[in-house]
Amino acid sequence: MNKDQIVERIHTSSSPDPDLSVVDKLRMLLDITKKISQSLDLEEVLKLVMDTLGSLIRFDAAGIYLLEAVDVDGEEQYVFKSKVIRGYRISFDLVEPRLKLGEGFIGHVAQTGEPLISPDVSADDRYFPARKRTKSEMVAPIISNDEVIGVFDLESDQPGAYSIDDLAILQLLASQVAIIIEKVQLHEQLVEKRRLQAQLEIAREVQLELLPDNDPDFPGFDISAYIFPTEEVSGDYYDWVRIFDDQVALIVADAVGKGIPAALLMSFLRAALRAGVQIGYAPQVAFAKVGNLLWDSVEDHQFITAIYGILDSTNRTFVYSNAGHNPPLLIKPNGDYKYVEFGDLPLGMFRESRYHQHYIRLEKGDVLVLYTDGIIESEDDSGEQYGNERFARRIIEGADLPARDLIQFVRDGLSEFAQSDFLDDDGTLFVIKAI
Repeated sequence: MNKDQIVERIHTSSSPDPDLSVVDKLRMLLDITKKISQSLDLEEVLKLVMDTLGSLIRFDAAGIYLLEAVDVDGEEQYVFKSKVIRGYRISFDLVEPRLKLGEGFIGHVAQTGEPLISPDVSADDRYFPARKRTKSEMVAPIISNDEVIGVFDLESDQPGAYSIDDLAILQLLASQVAIIIEKVQLHEQLVEKRRLQAQLEIAREVQLELLPDNDPDFPGFDISAYIFPTEEVSGDYYDWVRIFDDQVALIVADAVGKGIPAALLMSFLRAALRAGVQIGYAPQVAFAKVGNLLWDSVEDHQFITAIYGILDSTNRTFVYSNAGHNPPLLIKPNGDYKYVEFGDLPLGMFRESRYHQHYIRLEKGDVLVLYTDGIIESEDDSGEQYGNERFARRIIEGADLPARDLIQFVRDGLSEFAQSDFLDDDGTLFVIKAI
């Protein structure tokens, strides 16, 4: 029998030809393998396998079951999920067999990784009676990367229906199915990776669009801000809005989470705070209103820490509110420094939260630094964090530099400390120098 005749029998027969030799069946198996390897649709592949299986091995019922991990009362357990079945009466117990590893033929094969042939199921204690007419059964494991990921099950109404040659054919087919499953999973992982990369690009674009195009030109002060890059998109954000010639609103914030959700949360904050600035809300009033809006609009686990204040060049004061954010760092010309430890709850954590207003007078030569925790929580190879003290010392060392150069000086110190050009989390610096 030549190859064309064999292929023809695959398409015209649902049961094996008794004249087919093992070699003929292997050629048919090769043809099946070529066909299923062309698809990346797992459901389509498994259906094709089952539709053509009858041309190789006689069966009255068959099923392909894959193992999937599920959470049961906080504990991971593996269950069988039927992907394609033939010859059974459809019922819940059959479509999703309630067997654990080690139970029944398929549970035994899944646990041991060894195939089995049962010429008389009634004489085998391991048999699970899913079908009354079944007299003999053959099961082969589907193995990927040395782990059983599923089983191939064939049942017959005749006793002693399956031979060692039949098992060899089924095992070869199971191995091909395993390869296709690996291929499909790798493809799905690649698609998911590309989707996440696209999401990160969108989030990064959203994040950058929220930032001011330049530093504020404000009399009596040298001001600059920058977000240190990270390999992932997080929720850091800063902004400034000119209110009057001698007043500018300054904002630094950090949203919990990463990616598009965090970037969209910052977009919400930007719109809400800018609206509050235009209306003329004091910082504590703006925070109270924005906090309620966030509470009504976002999930329970989402919140924002932020500092929002008004810098006044006439009075040389910074009047601000702190919503659970890192305390501002104030550096004096003589090298003394302090973290101004006043603050309230993060935005969106509780409804009707109250916020207080705080006041810092800036003398000539003072440096006020607003920042996010990505700076002080940056770690070196040993897991040691940059920390508040090291951060303050670095600011003091570069205090005579212009604000923009001071930011670069801090960034160089962070890179040297962490031995990386990227932080574990986005870090933002907002430097206000009284000149």
